[in-house]
Amino acid sequence: MILLPAIDILEGRAVRLVRGEFERPTLYDGDPLAAARRFAADGARALHVVDLDGARAGEPRNLEHVRRICAELELPVQLGGGMRSLEAIRQAFAAGVGRVLLGTGAIRTEGLLERALAEHGERIAVALDVRAGRLAAAGWLEQTELELEAAIEALQARGAERFVYSSIERDGTLSGPDLEGARRVARAVRGELIYSGGIGGLDDLRRLVELGEERLRAVIVGKALYEGRFTVGEARRVLEAGSTRSEAPLS
Repeated sequence: MILLPAIDILEGRAVRLVRGEFERPTLYDGDPLAAARRFAADGARALHVVDLDGARAGEPRNLEHVRRICAELELPVQLGGGMRSLEAIRQAFAAGVGRVLLGTGAIRTEGLLERALAEHGERIAVALDVRAGRLAAAGWLEQTELELEAAIEALQARGAERFVYSSIERDGTLSGPDLEGARRVARAVRGELIYSGGIGGLDDLRRLVELGEERLRAVIVGKALYEGRFTVGEARRVLEAGSTRSEAPLS
């Protein structure tokens, strides 16, 4: 299982939100590249980056920061936020990212998921941002009526194979992962799953490993790393010790 340190960019700075509330950002770095450098120096094999301004605006707003991270560190980067058109997706890949996450665009823009998969294949994943068992959209600001399992089945029927499941209620809280949600999604998807939300300590990572779900391939961690609950190296040892195979980052 792979660790993906998270870098959320808001107004050009690395921040963390609590439960996706834009009114409550916590600033960690004035320059997102500084956060990326620290994670890389501590042994990160890949990064998860979210353009929060892009998620709200519906189009990328922080690609220059993403480009700087990709150019300097040469780590695989997974990018989400504002990916609601083929042009936005192409711009993200031109900036150097290895994988693009579609959230609102996959749900609400007719044909975008299919066109993106046809053009970029396994470099496309779908973000399942979930609150109270239903998908959220527009940077978590809007709630849909789409139930989780039904949404997964519909997305898979359209060709999606890679998913990122985020528990909005737990995001940024350090209160522990949504183990039941992770298990449900892992058993519903037929491809690869990445989990995000609530990680507060190494025991939380161990509990995810102990689920024993083959589809669960990676874990996104943000606030716990920024606040020194554990290091990238410590997290990697926990996750990799529970793996029976060598995972390639963002493959």
